[in-house]
Amino acid sequence: MFLSTYENNIDKKGRVSVPAAFRSFLTSQGYNGFISYPSFSSQALECCTQDRIEKLSNSIDTLNPFEEKRDYFATSVLSESSNLIFDTEGRVQFTKKLLDYAKVTKNILFVGLGTTFQVWSPKNFEKFRSFARKKALQNRSKLKWDNN
Repeated sequence: MFLSTYENNIDKKGRVSVPAAFRSFLTSQGYNGFISYPSFSSQALECCTQDRIEKLSNSIDTLNPFEEKRDYFATSVLSESSNLIFDTEGRVQFTKKLLDYAKVTKNILFVGLGTTFQVWSPKNFEKFRSFARKKALQNRSKLKWDNN
């Protein structure tokens, strides 16, 4: 599971070290990297396992092949996805296109979201985190929690 938030620097060659906890989880699941694509809901990158992107692809395949929305989802997710593989030191190199989308320059935040994680610029994440916290507090009474 992907938990917590980690900030790392992008080196001169454009590589960034993936947090050890994230690498450990991915390798325990049989992966030597992860998939990344632009988020639909924020100026961040979505990151997930190969299995998860395959499930997403299968969901897209259930849509009518002659409807535009199928093509929109396939184009927006699958054609924009990059398979990022760890080097021997646990680093990956995001494409310039992905980094530009997330407005990441020198520092990068890895944000754990349970079964997935996101990549953010620290400045943009702080704004989003503050907004998300306010919304979560407003909506907390709507959550159903069973302690049994």
